[in-house]
Amino acid sequence: MATDKSQIKIKFFTRDEDQEVHVNEAPLYVPVSLKRYGLSEIVNHLLGNDEKPVPFDFLIDGTLLRTPIEEYLVKNGLSSEAFLTLEYTRSVLPPSFLASYNNEDWVSSVDTITSDYFNKNLAIQPKILSGAYDGIVRTYNMSGQIDKQYVGHSGPIRAVKWISSTRIVSAGNDRQVRLWKTKAENGIVAEYDSDGEEPEDGKTLAILEGHKAPVVSLAIDNPSSRIMSAGYDHAIGFWSTNYKEMTTIQPLEDAGNTITSTAAKKRRKLALQDASIRRRAPLSFMEGHSSPVEDVIFSPQDNTVGYSVSQDHTIRTWDLYTSRCVDTRTTNFSLLSIAAMSKLNLLACGSSARHITLHDPRVDHLSSASVTQSQLVGHANFVVSLATSPDNDFMLASGSHDGTVKVWDIRAEKALYTITRESGAPKGEDKVFGVAWDKTIGIVSGGQDKKVQINKGTDIA
Repeated sequence: MATDKSQIKIKFFTRDEDQEVHVNEAPLYVPVSLKRYGLSEIVNHLLGNDEKPVPFDFLIDGTLLRTPIEEYLVKNGLSSEAFLTLEYTRSVLPPSFLASYNNEDWVSSVDTITSDYFNKNLAIQPKILSGAYDGIVRTYNMSGQIDKQYVGHSGPIRAVKWISSTRIVSAGNDRQVRLWKTKAENGIVAEYDSDGEEPEDGKTLAILEGHKAPVVSLAIDNPSSRIMSAGYDHAIGFWSTNYKEMTTIQPLEDAGNTITSTAAKKRRKLALQDASIRRRAPLSFMEGHSSPVEDVIFSPQDNTVGYSVSQDHTIRTWDLYTSRCVDTRTTNFSLLSIAAMSKLNLLACGSSARHITLHDPRVDHLSSASVTQSQLVGHANFVVSLATSPDNDFMLASGSHDGTVKVWDIRAEKALYTITRESGAPKGEDKVFGVAWDKTIGIVSGGQDKKVQINKGTDIA
C-alpha cells in the first residue's frame, strides 16, 4: 500500500437490491494517492477475498472514480479532511477481439439472436444477422460461416432485425421493408409461423410499401407484433410482423415501352420478378419531421409509445395508437441514433456533433432550460449506432464513423473502453455503421471494412 502521509477518512458500501450494505462500520484512513487497484485491495481484504481478489469499480456520489482520490478532491474543491463514502461494484472486463467474419460489401446493420421470443422451448444456436450495401441479408453461425442469404432488395440494405428464429425484417435504399421467412434449425415451424404453406429458406413473405425514400432503421416490439421504420422521406412507418393484418396493395402496372433508361429497366425487371409477392400497406404513416428520420425505437415502458430522431435536430414522441406526435424536443445538432436505457428512464441519442446526449423524456422540456441531461464525449465523428448493455443498466456501446465502438458507463466522464477495427483498414475507410450487444455473443459491429466483428469480455469480472 502507498506510504503517502496525506490520508483521508473513508467508508465502503455496496448495494444489495436497493439496500446499502457497509463493509466497515468504523471509517478507515487511506492514502489520497490510491487509485481503483489499491482501493480494490482494501475491499477484498475486508471481504476476506485475499486469496481470490475481485476487481472493483468505485463510485462517489454516483460518479465512477477514474483518478486517484487526490485528483477527485482537487477537482471538487475538497480537502483531505473530508469524509468520503465509496460505493463499490464489480468491474467489467475490457472487451477483447473474438472473431471477424467476411462480407462482400459494407456492412450497414447487424443484429443477434440467441433465443426465440415466441417459443422458449425452441432450441436455437446463436446467430448474427447482417445487412450489406450489396443488397443481401446474411445470417452467420458462430463459426463465421454464412448460413443463409436473402436476396430481393434492389439497393443497399440499411437495417435488419430478427423477429423470431424463423422471421426476419429488412429495409433499404430501395424504399422497401421486407418480411422474410426461413426454417428453424430443426425444421420446426412454430404455430405463429403457420400460414398454410411450407417455409422456404430465404423466402420473402411480403413487401411492405409506403416509404418514398430510403428506409434506414427498424424497431421491433414482439409483444405487440409491431414494426417501426425510419425513412428519409421524413416519415415513420408502422407495420405488423404478420402480413395478414395489413391491407393488400396491387403491384404497379407494366409501363411497357415507355421505359428507356438502364436503371428504369432494371427496376422494371425486378418489379416483374416481385409481381407475385404479397404487398402490404402500413397500419399507419406518421409525418411531422422536417428532415430525414435516422432512427426509431419503441418505449420499453409502453409499447404504444415510440421515439424518433432526425436530422432536423429533434426527438419526437409518438402515440402509436393515434399516430400523433405528442412531444417534440429540439437540440442543437442532427440526431443519428437512439437507444433507451429503460431502468434509468433515459434516452441516449448519437449525434453529428460526435457526442451522445442523455435525455429524460419525463422532464417537461417547456419548463426546463435544457432538454439535455448530460453528454458522453469522446468520438471523433458521427455517432450512428447505439446498443445498451444486456446486463448493466448504466452501460451502452456506440458505433461511429471514426472507426471505433466505444463502451460507456454513463456514471463516468469518459468511455471505459474503445474497440478498434481488427481488419487494418486505412483511417477514413473503417467507418462503423452498426452495433449490437448480446449477452451470449458479445459486442457485434459491422462497417466499411466489409467485416462483421465480435468483441467479448465486458461481462462482470
